[in-house]
Amino acid sequence: MIARTLAAWACAARPGEADRALADRSVLDTLAVALAARTHPIRAVAAALGGDAARWATLAHVIDFDDLHLPSTTHISTICVPTALATAGADPQLARRAYLAGAGVMARLGTALGWRHYTRGWHATTTAGAPAAAVVAGVAWGLSEDQISRAIALSVPAAGGVQRAFGTDAKSLQVGMAAQAGVRAARLAEAGASADLRAVEAWMELVGGDPQHPQVTDPGSELDMVPGGLAVKVYPACYALQRPIGALRRTLADQRPDDVAAVRVTTPRGTVTPLVHHHPTTGLEAKFSLEYAVATALLDDHSGFWAFSDEAVCRDEVERLVGLTDVRLTDSRGEGLLDGAVDVEIELRDGRTRHGSLQLPPGSPGNPPTPAEMTAKVADCIASAGLDLQPTDLTWASGADLLRTHLGPTP
Repeated sequence: MIARTLAAWACAARPGEADRALADRSVLDTLAVALAARTHPIRAVAAALGGDAARWATLAHVIDFDDLHLPSTTHISTICVPTALATAGADPQLARRAYLAGAGVMARLGTALGWRHYTRGWHATTTAGAPAAAVVAGVAWGLSEDQISRAIALSVPAAGGVQRAFGTDAKSLQVGMAAQAGVRAARLAEAGASADLRAVEAWMELVGGDPQHPQVTDPGSELDMVPGGLAVKVYPACYALQRPIGALRRTLADQRPDDVAAVRVTTPRGTVTPLVHHHPTTGLEAKFSLEYAVATALLDDHSGFWAFSDEAVCRDEVERLVGLTDVRLTDSRGEGLLDGAVDVEIELRDGRTRHGSLQLPPGSPGNPPTPAEMTAKVADCIASAGLDLQPTDLTWASGADLLRTHLGPTP
């Protein structure tokens, strides 16, 4: 049974050096983006969720700057880092271990749910996230393998969330609810609640997953605890926008927006699955708009926090460029947000055309962020939060105290 198999893996797996390095980068990245949301209006709303894991996970996800596990299309750290910090107390080694156990389960379970699950409209971060959070809390609290098995099964009733929520508060709130569901399931298992472990297989079949996928039937077959690694975002928007913005910036950075007569973006159909807003009117909607990605890449020196604000989206020049953008979708045998490559063609007023193409966006596992890029991202997040901190302050040892101090229940 999947629940028993994953629980056994989580209890037995021991992190290596590469796993620990990934965990340390993940806590740095997640703390930075969560703190950057300290003045976001969602903070007051999230207070109603109750519980540190739920509130912190919501804030870690709301600006869409958190890391991503590409094989499963899930934001692993936005669930697993807050849950580990909320449940492991002041023990950084335990927090890191709990994070990696939950992250490994989330990667494997999300991969088994698969692209079919995602393209049906499920929000895989929340569906795979609830069982993962149960594992994080279970490991942090020293639950037995049997208890963690039951915690995974007990998280199933709350393992939901849909992409129709994208562009609204509901997207980040359902991430918080997934973290909360996992913590609650672990508490229920600890208290002795019974569960039919086969509920996990039944649930996977109902939502389009593959209960026979090797990632969940043989989770120990991978050398790394988080197979495939994690992609770090360079731009504070949906991961599906990282590549088109990167293509425009790397090859067409010196192009004057006033000279643009038309823009054509050609990309495989699956890569635009979460990009549901074609004429965004808010910064949150812009994070899921391929047309806006073109506009900010051409207009802004840096597609950072301000570029995805309501003020930036409402610029007259944005409306013009969005209207000039034609998105052409191609069919492909591949799957996922990085299927194939994105090609961009800009037609200028004088009749000339310029071309750009990109396969691996900056920050992806095949093109990982440099130390300088990570430092710059974290510094931008800290500055946005208005805090007097250094990147070296954002660690497993200090994380829970930082979040409790700066992300309390009310602004």
